[in-house]
Amino acid sequence: MTRFLFSLLALTSCFLTAQNLKSPSEFLGYELGTEFTRHHEVVDYYQYLAEQAPDMVKLTTYGQTNERRPLLLAYVSSATNMANLENIRQEHLKDTEGSGNSSAAIVWLSYNVHGNESVSTEASMQTIYELLTSKRSYLDNTVVIMDPCINPDGRDRYSNWYNQYKNTPHQLDPNSKEHNEGWWSGRSNHYMFDLNRDWAWLTQVESQQRIKVYNEWLPHVHVDFHEQGVNEPYYFAPAAEPYHEVITDFQRDFQVTLGKNHAKYFDAEGWFYFTKEIFDLFYPSYGDTYPTYNGAIGMTYEQGGSGHAGLGVITGIGDTLTLKDRIAHHHTTGLSTIEVSHQNAERLNQEFKKFYQNKNFKYKSYVLNGDSDKIEALKQLLSKHKIKYGSPTVSSVKGYNYQTGGSGSMAISQNSLVVSTNQSKGTLVKVLFEPNAKLSDSLTYDITAWSLPYAYGLNGIASTSLVTSQAQNPAVNSGALDANSYAYISNWNSMKDAKFLAALLKAGIRVRKADHPFSVEGKSFARGSLIITKGDNQNNADFFSQLTKISREFSQELTASSTGYVDSGKDFGSAYVQMISKPKIAVLSGEPTSTLRFGEIWHFFEQQLEYPITVIDSEYADQVDLKDYDILILPSGGYGNHFNEAQLTKLKDWVSAGGKLIAMGGAIDGIDGEKGFGIKKKEAAKDSTKNKPKPHKNAQREQIKNAITGAIFKARVDNSHPLAYGYGTEYFTLKLGSAGYDYLKYGNAAYLEGESPKQVSGFAGSEALKKVANSLIFGVENRGEGAVVYMVDNPLFRGFWENGKLFFANALFMVD
Repeated sequence: MTRFLFSLLALTSCFLTAQNLKSPSEFLGYELGTEFTRHHEVVDYYQYLAEQAPDMVKLTTYGQTNERRPLLLAYVSSATNMANLENIRQEHLKDTEGSGNSSAAIVWLSYNVHGNESVSTEASMQTIYELLTSKRSYLDNTVVIMDPCINPDGRDRYSNWYNQYKNTPHQLDPNSKEHNEGWWSGRSNHYMFDLNRDWAWLTQVESQQRIKVYNEWLPHVHVDFHEQGVNEPYYFAPAAEPYHEVITDFQRDFQVTLGKNHAKYFDAEGWFYFTKEIFDLFYPSYGDTYPTYNGAIGMTYEQGGSGHAGLGVITGIGDTLTLKDRIAHHHTTGLSTIEVSHQNAERLNQEFKKFYQNKNFKYKSYVLNGDSDKIEALKQLLSKHKIKYGSPTVSSVKGYNYQTGGSGSMAISQNSLVVSTNQSKGTLVKVLFEPNAKLSDSLTYDITAWSLPYAYGLNGIASTSLVTSQAQNPAVNSGALDANSYAYISNWNSMKDAKFLAALLKAGIRVRKADHPFSVEGKSFARGSLIITKGDNQNNADFFSQLTKISREFSQELTASSTGYVDSGKDFGSAYVQMISKPKIAVLSGEPTSTLRFGEIWHFFEQQLEYPITVIDSEYADQVDLKDYDILILPSGGYGNHFNEAQLTKLKDWVSAGGKLIAMGGAIDGIDGEKGFGIKKKEAAKDSTKNKPKPHKNAQREQIKNAITGAIFKARVDNSHPLAYGYGTEYFTLKLGSAGYDYLKYGNAAYLEGESPKQVSGFAGSEALKKVANSLIFGVENRGEGAVVYMVDNPLFRGFWENGKLFFANALFMVD
């Protein structure tokens, strides 16, 4: 009887709380959909709900952005479930080991990953309000986790911009300023990264903080709310092909179940929608695919609008699309998702447990060898994903050899790493490590290759056998340095070495580089090795203490030498052992650069290399005296004829006088050929079928013959060139397009060789392969006292192609 009375009182309390809750419109003081709500106001509303309904809402801050905005999660469920929340989480996670007995459905809703796709955060407030009021029955067996805004920096950038430029009342004409953002739109985060492509690579602070909590829950269902073009109807599941082969039949079928439920509500309102088109489930770093590869029903929902829609806009067919319309659509699919999950909680739990049972993948283990710094960088990524790894206990392994593309064997070294699919995260391991992901359809939404051994520059074997392993021993720090040594030598193999050099230069320590291999006192060193002599730094009273501190900070192993007289190679006083300058670096921003490509450079310098740069916007670049800078970086973008004759002359004169120009991707088009620099675009090969009539229905597939959608190619490397110091004779490059450039007369550091290049992973169209035959990847053109560095492929792509970053560091510090 006492228990009954307690339950009755609890239900009465919940009912009264629900009756008294303010709606978003009541709380904010304006009707939802008539204004864009700033992030702090969204936070205020969620805090209000947590305070008013503490038995049904738990609000946590899981981190903050680069601009110090809070990142929130709201846990919403029945009072009974909320009182037992931690036990529900733990029992659910036991299902990944096959021992759980969970009964609750876990649904995670992620809003506003793209800042100017702003409607979803607005919809989230209405969704949580109705969950606590009219839709409370969904919560009896369901825990809903809501992230109201994954990208607060981008959202506030858009909201503030719109509030600044909108007409009063708002203007429906799509040509009005309020519908046309500038160069830096609200889509990206602070560093201009696309957070929806960072789930697997975790380069950004938002992703790094979010994934910690995500892996503590591993929900059954995850929805990523988006917007697309103004004229597009609503998109929801099921997704388009290609589906990755690891996606289960249940994951496919449940997408259909959800889609049909959404359609029921949309049909009743006469709303237009589409399914099974455009948005596939392949590339692993999306907000739908990453959850899918971790056992969830991962989905993208796309509402027409984005940054062009504002509070209202006239569409291409003359209809008016309002923010209220957009809110209604996202709000409907959000609640529909929770409803279906609530109705299928038992099945979701059963199938989630099945997903985590050991699967019979072709490759059971991936064994990796290579530079210890690169191995360590990969281990850090794996740890963030809670992927287990260890040291192999065998002396050699056989299987698919990543370097050769065929069967082979590899000896085990002390640095070797083994990652097995025989673990709870085995499906994710297969997806991230497989040599060449199987494509069911060549028409994809994103890149088609990403295999981590290639991305991290490691030798690898994919073994069909389970390779036994043991826990790795932590690295042992080297002993203390001898203060009386003549010089200290560091290898040059990785980004950690580049960060070490950057720290030395910032501290005022003078450093030399070896342009030839050498040996001294019985030890051998490769080109690019750093040489730090006491003589060069004799006027620095803190030299030794600074060197010791910095080397410890970066766990850098230094070899002390008592002499500058080498056993072989060039002595330390040779002209081939030159001082590395401390360059003053500028990077161009604004039109015509790509925000994403600029952001990758910005993030590289500030968060990876930790070296200062000056950002020069194209709006005032003509007024800047380039003589104040040693290096100018041109990020990729749509340059075309951006530079006029006077600007090109200014660039050429600056380079000839000793400047270093780094032109990346599309920036090369702005300076190539007749415009004054030596690089030339390859002439397109003639298509023998060009004049034959082709069916209209095949137009898209005909076009893709000319495309390379993020495929990996094996390039040749001239590692005697300073741009390639620290590399072997091969480099696996991620090629994102079919632009091809002829070899330079001299200075070809990395290039594709042969008339018939073949990708080792990913999709490349037949005509595109002809365009990149015998083409440059990275090279240097010497001009007067200066140089132009060409980077046709992007070594900094999305911050995850680790093995390309040393090429960029070489361009900064090694190329004279």
